[in-house]
Amino acid sequence: MWAFTLRRLLGGIPIILGVTLTTFLLLNVVGGDPALQMAGKNATEQDLATIRAEYGLDKPLIGQYLDYLKQTVTFDFGKSYKTKEPVADIIRQRVGPSLSLTLPALVATSLLAISIGLIAAAFRQRFLDRGLMALAVMGMSISFLVYIVVGQYLLAFQLRAFQIHGYDASWSERWQYLVLPIIVLVIVGLGYDTRFYRSVLVEEIGRDHVTTAMAKGAGPTRVLTRHVLRNALIPIVTRVMISLPFLVTGSLLLESFFGIPGLGAQLLEAIESADFPVIRALTLLISVLFVLTTILNDVLYAVVDPRVRLD
Repeated sequence: MWAFTLRRLLGGIPIILGVTLTTFLLLNVVGGDPALQMAGKNATEQDLATIRAEYGLDKPLIGQYLDYLKQTVTFDFGKSYKTKEPVADIIRQRVGPSLSLTLPALVATSLLAISIGLIAAAFRQRFLDRGLMALAVMGMSISFLVYIVVGQYLLAFQLRAFQIHGYDASWSERWQYLVLPIIVLVIVGLGYDTRFYRSVLVEEIGRDHVTTAMAKGAGPTRVLTRHVLRNALIPIVTRVMISLPFLVTGSLLLESFFGIPGLGAQLLEAIESADFPVIRALTLLISVLFVLTTILNDVLYAVVDPRVRLD
């Protein structure tokens, strides 16, 4: 397993390099002159030259890219063009709020979707199954923004059941401002995940080993949990692992609308202000997380199903 993991890590290096090169070229060739954006329209040539020298923008593109790679290896992503703070410090400060939103939402969504998928699969092609799937499709058809606006207006302003825009409160009170965005995030993802898990579980129910277990007199609960769910773990694990990189980066819309100072809101701010160091660092972070979760996903295959061999 260790040899397989090492090979996959080495194989992920070209992917990460490709992401860094693509991001660098898009931002530096198409994105315009960062010095002009930082200094403003009334800046003199001396002002522009000073800014370019401070941030290494006076070097050729190849030199700037090599500096970027050096920063990547040393986890020193330079300073933000907007706030002048080290980008690494910004990421450390913002990752906690993102995780406090996305991690509970992922756990709740996965547990609810698997449970509903099991119920729908157990009553497949019956009224309950059709009703649950109709609700899932309805949930998928409604825009993310609608959930946010309705949740804020109806539940927060009208009913005053939740608090919003107060995340900077103390830790003991902060949970009040996370409940509503977590609920919104769960509702948004529940329809997609429920339909996926239901289709996986229905396919597993039709297999021979399940039919044999039922013929031997195994009860419905035992069949669903020990024979169906257990053998459907690989696609379930894959679905969950795909979501892991987005735990760190958060949700751009939710963090912006609910005033949560996470990495999603930070990325949106960086894009609006052309803060290239922050954009490059967050893009790199996402690509690294995708490579690592892909490797972890393959390793977990062998854990949940001993028949899988890591070659």
